[in-house]
Amino acid sequence: MTSSAGAQAPGGAKAGGGARTLAGRCGSANWVCVAQCIDVSCVDRCLAEGCEKALGALAQCAAKSGCGPDDSDCVARVCGKQCGRTFEPAPPSPEKETPDPCADASLGAGAVPKEVVGRWSLEAASIRPEEKERIVGQENTDAKPRPDYARSLVVTPGGCFLLRTKLEDATLGRGNALEVRSWGAFQVNDKDDTVELRTKSGQAVGPVCGKPRVIGLSKGKFQPTTFTYDVEGDTLTLTAKTPSLQTFQFRRQTENQAE
Repeated sequence: MTSSAGAQAPGGAKAGGGARTLAGRCGSANWVCVAQCIDVSCVDRCLAEGCEKALGALAQCAAKSGCGPDDSDCVARVCGKQCGRTFEPAPPSPEKETPDPCADASLGAGAVPKEVVGRWSLEAASIRPEEKERIVGQENTDAKPRPDYARSLVVTPGGCFLLRTKLEDATLGRGNALEVRSWGAFQVNDKDDTVELRTKSGQAVGPVCGKPRVIGLSKGKFQPTTFTYDVEGDTLTLTAKTPSLQTFQFRRQTENQAE
């Protein structure tokens, strides 16, 4: 997981560390990049890397398809070829979904403070310094998250974390959805109230082009990122230890909210 100005910028799908991608398609390198983000502007930058135009063309096909607003089967049929040109690889996924990666005790970093254990939903993120000028006078435009974007963080008592980003058809085209997941060690340093998130692997899971997909991200090169952390009541605040000092605020989920 990366968070800050420098760390979150996808630097191209280079964040994928050599993951295969095809020019103009949304592939594993894009999802590795998304898996390292926290805020929505970072996700936007990941998709802009060779993927944005393809998604726009797919959305245009759906708009001209004549299909009903809720008829994803129709869209998949009419725009199947365009969808295949948008996402790669197109064949059925070779690997199985890992629904609970933190069940593997070897992923954890050891005991963590009780107050950070639990399920958290991203509630707010500060604006990166280089984005402030672009957002001035547009408080309700660029600064507002997409309606389909949801980010959650799970921290286990054994020091494992699971980060999940849900991208739905508002971003990926009608009938498409992916939950991009990354997981690894939640390494806490009690002396200076910092935590290092050491991402070890991930997956992007969901229906794409009418087929269930599990896109493995294990070949991506994930960079560890350090934050200062603070817990007040039901609020967890992470501040990136970078020049940007970008801040992310999470709200604790109740049992009814947790999936």
